[in-house]
Amino acid sequence: VQLQASGGGLVQAGGPLRLSCAASGSIFSINVMGWYRQAAGKQRELVATITSPGTTVYADSVKGRFTISRDNARRTVDLQMNSLKPEDTAVYYCNLLFPVGGKDYWGKGTLVTVSS
Repeated sequence: VQLQASGGGLVQAGGPLRLSCAASGSIFSINVMGWYRQAAGKQRELVATITSPGTTVYADSVKGRFTISRDNARRTVDLQMNSLKPEDTAVYYCNLLFPVGGKDYWGKGTLVTVSS
């Protein structure tokens, strides 16, 4: 399984940015896709996840601003980020988890920088 993320960059505070992640390889239909982030000097943290049927979970810090979505046919997961804040600056990682067996995969991170 490989995950390819794209869409990071530099944006001004208050602006939007959209991240996308495409999965390839042998992917079981029951899975959870998500986005995590790691700011400089901090631990990696959950941003949002979405199950294959579409149930979502968001970190409190992004609720109401970020929206996660997926396209099962295209094997993609997107993260629409609105009203970005400087504290959203981090490397964002795409994740794919197979709940049966617990194996998960990570994509290479994409840097999001929000300027004040």
